[in-house]
Amino acid sequence: MRASTIHAFFETAARDPAGRAVRYRAGPARWTSLSWADYAKEVRKVARGLVALGIGPGDRVAICGPNRLEWLLADFGALAAGAIPAPYYPTLPADQAAYVLEHSEARIAIVHDAAQLAKIGASRSRLPRLRHVVLMEGSAPGAISFADLRRGAAAVAEREIDERLAALKADGLATLIYTSGTTGPPKAVMISHGNLLFAAEAAPRILRTEPGDVVVSYLPLSHIAEQMISLHSPAASGYEVACCERLEDLPATLREVRPTSFLGVPRVWEKIQAKIEDGVAAAPPRRRALFEWARRLGLEAARGHEPVLLPLARKLVHERVRKALGLDRARILATSAAPINRSTLEFYESLGMPLFELYGQSECTGASTANLPERRRVFTVGVPLPGTGLRLAEDGEILLEGPHVFAGYYKDPAATAEALTADGWLRTGDVGELDRDGFLRITDRKKDLIITSGGKNVSPQNIEKRLAGIPGVAQAVVVGDARKHLAALFTLDREASLREAKACGLACGSVEEIARDPRFVARIAERVNAVNGELASFETIKRFRILPVEFTVESGELTPTMKLRRKVVGQRYAREIEEMFRDGAAA
Repeated sequence: MRASTIHAFFETAARDPAGRAVRYRAGPARWTSLSWADYAKEVRKVARGLVALGIGPGDRVAICGPNRLEWLLADFGALAAGAIPAPYYPTLPADQAAYVLEHSEARIAIVHDAAQLAKIGASRSRLPRLRHVVLMEGSAPGAISFADLRRGAAAVAEREIDERLAALKADGLATLIYTSGTTGPPKAVMISHGNLLFAAEAAPRILRTEPGDVVVSYLPLSHIAEQMISLHSPAASGYEVACCERLEDLPATLREVRPTSFLGVPRVWEKIQAKIEDGVAAAPPRRRALFEWARRLGLEAARGHEPVLLPLARKLVHERVRKALGLDRARILATSAAPINRSTLEFYESLGMPLFELYGQSECTGASTANLPERRRVFTVGVPLPGTGLRLAEDGEILLEGPHVFAGYYKDPAATAEALTADGWLRTGDVGELDRDGFLRITDRKKDLIITSGGKNVSPQNIEKRLAGIPGVAQAVVVGDARKHLAALFTLDREASLREAKACGLACGSVEEIARDPRFVARIAERVNAVNGELASFETIKRFRILPVEFTVESGELTPTMKLRRKVVGQRYAREIEEMFRDGAAA
């Protein structure tokens, strides 16, 4: 019986040697494919190269780079050598990258290019255990090229890798996943081989993948969700992975690859929605009317009715939209990693493109609940995976149990004890509700709950999801802890806000102008009042500010998986927040 996904990987390669395993760009307009047999040969070559550089069983290998073939080879190569991958995000500044390298005690770092090498160089004195740096791309003084790593394999016999693979156990440490740190320094989640294998074998049931399918790898590979999609699940089930190195290339990649399933974080789905709406806004009136007619019929169908003209709407509009996006072959469209607003879900429902919400975290090796085609409830994150347990604590916190729950935090027994109950259940830190059919709805992060000065407990995420559905708004952040009332900060989506400004009759050419224009502010105020009408009185937004920016990973307000860093926002916009509670201005 196989004990790990790296064992499953080699079994898949033996079972389907000629099948396509990885697709990657060899140039701007040319795709190259690697068969499972060749993929396995390359992984073994990298494993032997790492052994030649002194990597022993249990040593840590840091990995940092975009979604490319070398990243996949580095991770599987480390596992085949009995080592422990410790990936980190390419967007981390030098001091945070050094923290991961130092904390993990990495002996080798495999990084993208000279820019990542320079980050390491700035902190090399802190890293006495780091012996070598390997570049995925190019060469540089003080580093080993990926080609030289592969050439080094000649010094190590194949049987060395066989012996190391045979020594791997299901309960052994497989990888370290560094959390993206919404509140402080990242913690290293210890994931076992058994954790990975259980999650990898569950993933095809969620994404409906099978041999011969293809997915696009584009989310950060240092995140467990993308590792499941791009590494461990294909190893267990044998589908193909197409690498997309840059997020800006995703639209073209989707059209070229036409994946059979696709997972997007909410911000990706919002961006796609904005592009569709921009295209419709620029279309002739008759085409716009056709689009809205098809959307109305799509929403009726989603609500359980079957309009007579629905097949015509599907043919004339829905299918064409899917094909234009490159999602016409996708059996499952999924969303996870952050809350998604109701208006975005309804937009895709109206186009016959239902989004299947998943819920999970690094500590449970990715997904722990999922909506499935045969068991789905919109506006929930689905039901627990088979073979796992879920219960709610007295305060509503979601507790998880099963083969997917992690072993603890590396070098942090105190945090481990805080995260796990005495009987081994994971305290997720999320608050939720279960309906009578067992579907889970996330209401908030436990630590994010706002307690007003009047003693009312408020779920900011619940309100933010509604506010983020206001046309033109990119992000909404609700504040008001220990205050008399709630307030909100808004950021603007450039394309959507320009479209809204035009609808208001404004001749604004930039987000900065829009954010200052009293007529646009008044339009947002109307929408805020409409949202307030759906909320309890203590949940209503009394003041707001429109910021002339959009929160991004690069600017630091979002984690690499696009979760909000509330502490950063609170510090960076402390003046604006104080003004909302000090004066009576609306914006």
